[in-house]
Amino acid sequence: LKISNKMASLCPITLLGPYLDYMKESLLQPLWTYLRTNHQEVLRSPLFPVIISVSTYFMACLLYMTLDSLSLVVPGINSYRIHPDQPVKLQSILKAIWLTVYNHVVFVFPAAAAQWYWRPPLPLEEKAPTVLEFTMGILGCTLLFDFQYYFWHMIHHKIQWLYVTFHAIHHEYFQPFCWVTQYMSAWELVSVGFWTTIDPIILQCHILTGYAFMVFNIWISVDDHSGYDFPWSLHNWIPFGLWGGSVKHDTHHQKPMTNFEPFFSHWDWLCGTHSDH
Repeated sequence: LKISNKMASLCPITLLGPYLDYMKESLLQPLWTYLRTNHQEVLRSPLFPVIISVSTYFMACLLYMTLDSLSLVVPGINSYRIHPDQPVKLQSILKAIWLTVYNHVVFVFPAAAAQWYWRPPLPLEEKAPTVLEFTMGILGCTLLFDFQYYFWHMIHHKIQWLYVTFHAIHHEYFQPFCWVTQYMSAWELVSVGFWTTIDPIILQCHILTGYAFMVFNIWISVDDHSGYDFPWSLHNWIPFGLWGGSVKHDTHHQKPMTNFEPFFSHWDWLCGTHSDH
């Protein structure tokens, strides 16, 4: 019996037990534990998604706006611009920023504040998502959002009243730049914000995954409108032309009845609205 107990203690599974237990814990657990312990009230606040979305949007736009400004004195940057002979004008930037600020002050912030009265605090799970759950959750939300916006977008182009009333404002610019991303009607901004918020709930994602999807969604939306085609852009890395990216969205602003899909390309292929040029 003593020999058996000794042999059991030398069993590889027994020896590796603590290591296997460690491996079962998500790599995101230390980050999530820190956030949950030190910033619980912030994470549960209905205003936090608005803070994330606005800060991410402005940081992304400021990055591309800096590149636009530098392109006037650093010719090398122009080699990555889709329209190198069309510099972004200050008047266009100010006009786009003004509408963005107006929509957020008049519509987004009041709607977020109203949630204090009807939305219960978000539950914070003790365990973080695994890396696989985190990655697949963001991918699933992106695919779902892509599906939702494709058909919303197509309908708002096909039906003249919807286009004129709600979507035409976004097409005032034939060569999009970063601030055009949210140069849109309040109805479109609310629709996009609603799907970005509700999709992680539909797919039952961890709250950390939901917030990460929100950041990712805004970042790639700004990149789509940036007017830049970098070698490291997603559409240059994802094979088979599955990712639309800035080039195809720029084509949409040139040919508005094509490339309705915001991120991927499969719905445009399936529905006959795809265009490379």
